[in-house]
Amino acid sequence: MTDQPELLTALLVGFFGSGHCLVMCGGMASALQMMMRQQSRSKALLLQFALSLGRILSYALLGALFGALGAQALGIAPLTHVLQLFGGLMLVLMACYVSRIWTVLTRFETAGARLWRHIQPMSTKLLPLDNFYKALLYGVCWGYLPCGLVYSGLSWSLSSGSASAGALWMLAFGIGTLPAVLITGQAAQQVNALKQLQAVRILAALVLAYFGAKTIYLALSALVF
Repeated sequence: MTDQPELLTALLVGFFGSGHCLVMCGGMASALQMMMRQQSRSKALLLQFALSLGRILSYALLGALFGALGAQALGIAPLTHVLQLFGGLMLVLMACYVSRIWTVLTRFETAGARLWRHIQPMSTKLLPLDNFYKALLYGVCWGYLPCGLVYSGLSWSLSSGSASAGALWMLAFGIGTLPAVLITGQAAQQVNALKQLQAVRILAALVLAYFGAKTIYLALSALVF
């Protein structure tokens, strides 16, 4: 089972990596918000909630799938620790991304481009978003938009040991991305200003690096000894 420190780490990854979400998803979010202005305020809020819910549900479903796949390796001790090592390395790369030392994670996005080419036409058929269910399904499709941070999070789900732990990790990650996608105006400026503070980014990176290094140490200890 995923413990509280690990879920906190997932929230940090989502929150501090959400600047990348603004680049990848910001245009889509803005276009959808413009479309929703044709609706009443209450309905627009409901549709925005459905979009975010669908996106986060897709993350959780992928996390459960990868967690279940990783759980199949539990009976093969060396493979289990290799997956754990991989998850730890990806956390360190996340720390590098958050601190802006190295943004190599974004290069993983090309891996999901083929899948997105099949999903994107299905998502456009849901437009216009004029009811809850269409917005929810559109959000589910949105969750498969190629994103290196999502893929790196899934690597941790793969080493989590169970479908439930993998789903919880990605659920927390998705919740962490919400401020970047949902908040607008003055509140968004304040949130972004907080994230841009170097001391805050370094502190978050150190937390991620600590859990990554701990995971790597445990994996290597099991493999070597």
